[in-house]
Amino acid sequence: MTQAYLDHITETLAQIDAEGMMKRERLITSPQGGEITVGDRKVINLCANNYLGLADHPDLIQAAEAAMDPKGFGMASVRFICGTQDIHRELEQKLAAFLNKDDSILFAACFDANGGLFEPLLGPEDAIVSDALNHASIIDGIRLCKAKRYRYANSDMDDLEGQLKQAREDGARFIMIATDGVFSMDGYLAKLPQITELAQKYEALVMVDDCHSTGFMGPQGAGTPAHFGVDVDVLTGTLGKALGGAIGGYIAGPQPVIDLLRQRARPYLFSNSLPPSIVAAGIKALDLVMQGDDLRTKLFENTAYWRAGLGRLGFDLLPGEHPIVPVMLGEAQLAQDMAARLFEEGVYVSGFFFPVVPRGQARIRTQMNAALSRNDLDRALIAFETAGKACGVLK
Repeated sequence: MTQAYLDHITETLAQIDAEGMMKRERLITSPQGGEITVGDRKVINLCANNYLGLADHPDLIQAAEAAMDPKGFGMASVRFICGTQDIHRELEQKLAAFLNKDDSILFAACFDANGGLFEPLLGPEDAIVSDALNHASIIDGIRLCKAKRYRYANSDMDDLEGQLKQAREDGARFIMIATDGVFSMDGYLAKLPQITELAQKYEALVMVDDCHSTGFMGPQGAGTPAHFGVDVDVLTGTLGKALGGAIGGYIAGPQPVIDLLRQRARPYLFSNSLPPSIVAAGIKALDLVMQGDDLRTKLFENTAYWRAGLGRLGFDLLPGEHPIVPVMLGEAQLAQDMAARLFEEGVYVSGFFFPVVPRGQARIRTQMNAALSRNDLDRALIAFETAGKACGVLK
């Protein structure tokens, strides 16, 4: 590698830092939870996707440990060669039943699931109509597909209809609408009732990435379609958030779709199978989720209390009902400074800024979970008030 190239990379990093956009990682020395240890400090954690507080649940730990003696540590293979155990199919069938789909297929992560979804199912004669704020994994998956691409403004149903009309006028054979179920930077829910109505009108398929919904939205936590009482064609999701917080993604849908993905989805065909411990814990996580009405109740009680408390203090919040509660700050450096001051006050959060969100819309994305106590939230509100005043966000 030449020195000129290394100098170029170093200059790029210096520019990122100068703009206040350098992402820095803190070392956590405890299990994930409502309170975590960072170095020698205990802090309240308000920025994990651990919505139901299951990441350190003893039943999941026990299930993972118990799987290793009879099933081993890793599979050392992809699924179709010699990497499929009975528990892989057990988890896939359990996920499908939970989501009311014919079948499901496991991936290393939902990023891989979305990356492998579109190319096997749609060709140059087809079209994908994608929400402008879709997750990067959907965007990348669509880029790998030869279908024509159309984009509509976030949750703008008039624009969606216009794009569907255009795709039909352009002669698309099949059309797929692609959307997040929950837009993770804002906490907004996709307008699935209107989307599915338009899909029916224009004979389009609907694909929903439900990573920030599965486990806690809708009856039994079955996700945004269940929340709205509608059906969609294809669901993607993760085991890495509410379902235990480890790793692993999936696609659930009609049997022929899942069967074709097993034959042609490249991240599935060329990536190692999920380890047995993760699969066993995923099965147990689904059991806990299906019986977890008390956890969901606690989660949304915490969300309402937290949102009301921040509102009373005078913070600029995006409206919503989801456990994602973004505190809008505007500039990247302010988000970084606010997060650093909050850490000093015993609260762990992260600033979000370009390119994760648009320039000028930097924020601290707080996230509620069922493991947080009322005392935790009160302490965090005091910290937000102190940090807000110190950073000039509050008067």
